[in-house]
Amino acid sequence: MREKVGMKVLSKRPKPGKAAGGCGFDGARITLVPITDAAHLFHGAITCAGNSFETRKSKSSGPSLFLKTFTTDLTNEEIVFGGIEKLKKAIDYIFEHYNPKAIFVYNTCIPAMTGEDIFRVCREKTVELSIPVVPVNSPGFIGAKNLGTRIAAKALFDHVIGTKEPEYTTPYDINLIGEFNVAGDLFNILPLFKKAGIRVLSTITGDGKIDEIASAHRAKLNIVFCSQAMINLAEYMEETYGIPFIQVSFYGKTTIERSLRKIAQKLGDKTIKEKVEEVIKEKNKQIAPEYERLKEVLKGKKAVLYTGGHKSWSGIEMLRDYGMEAVVSSGRKATAEDIEKIKELLGSDRLIGQVPARTLHEIVVASGADILIAGGRNMYPSLKSKIPYLHINQERFYAYAGYEGFIEFGRQMEITITSPIWEYVRKKLSGEENGKGNLQQ
Repeated sequence: MREKVGMKVLSKRPKPGKAAGGCGFDGARITLVPITDAAHLFHGAITCAGNSFETRKSKSSGPSLFLKTFTTDLTNEEIVFGGIEKLKKAIDYIFEHYNPKAIFVYNTCIPAMTGEDIFRVCREKTVELSIPVVPVNSPGFIGAKNLGTRIAAKALFDHVIGTKEPEYTTPYDINLIGEFNVAGDLFNILPLFKKAGIRVLSTITGDGKIDEIASAHRAKLNIVFCSQAMINLAEYMEETYGIPFIQVSFYGKTTIERSLRKIAQKLGDKTIKEKVEEVIKEKNKQIAPEYERLKEVLKGKKAVLYTGGHKSWSGIEMLRDYGMEAVVSSGRKATAEDIEKIKELLGSDRLIGQVPARTLHEIVVASGADILIAGGRNMYPSLKSKIPYLHINQERFYAYAGYEGFIEFGRQMEITITSPIWEYVRKKLSGEENGKGNLQQ
């Protein structure tokens, strides 16, 4: 979790107790729940089962067990006298009725404070049921969502990865780490690898399958999508299995192509490099008509980009691909490497940290930006302030990764910026115009 100066810049050290913006349990849950054929059991009060419910809209190519929520729903009496027996019964019930490939047991605040030993229960049930029953020690009070993500990654490394061998391997096997298939992003990325002759051995964790993740230790290269998400897993696998890793992004045409070439270069095969160039040429031809149309609509527009991780810098390039300008970008939830990339693209004076909603909207107005591109927390304040807003984070409904996602992003910006509603709501309408008196700003 430390940063390596002069080498690979790794994630910032989480601060225990700092749970603003999501707790440790929240981070662990949204990291592991995208594993589609596993059951996810929350040991604690039922209110934890509603925490962040459906906030990460990950999609599946098949299994749907991950969409079900399981909880031990501890009562006051069980909190006082212990809930271990109820936990055991819950695990048995899930195994009998849902036949999961694995069961993740999440420790929440109350059983963690009362000293429930979920580790012993998980060890016993793993032997008894012959499936991984994985303890995830992620009570919310341990720290922020960022720390919970790393705890989830460590749980995968300790209890799942390396427990199964793949049916076969190739020199071009890779793992995708930190891509959660939000709104189906992954489905736009996988075909690129397939056409280039690169085999995706496992996806961790978007559309993930337990057997594939269990054999992830045989990959030749780890591809890390978000430097804030599960970077520690890539580090563990490099130290233990000798698998190198690189960081990429698949948001924006320029960034996609740079990432594909970077992966091909790292795999070191001439044929793969040639296939990657063929894929890039083919996809550019495919998107050309709509891309050129959207560029005509969007060129010269300005945007404030308030997101985190790799989107904080790749989003800048995605906007530039459309001839737009990112007037500022946020370095919140970003590593030192992410921040340096933002500075290279925009300069230090256009980099902002975490700011209150009012300050953010003042920045939008002062900069003359045409649109605010941000996460869910800024949606309603933006609409109330009559600022065109586009959702880019985990609660969104549209896939923005890959070439198809890049075009969809352009379409959504076009719809948002050109909507006549903004001119309407910003005007003071006279009583004659609406028949009901003035509409105040």
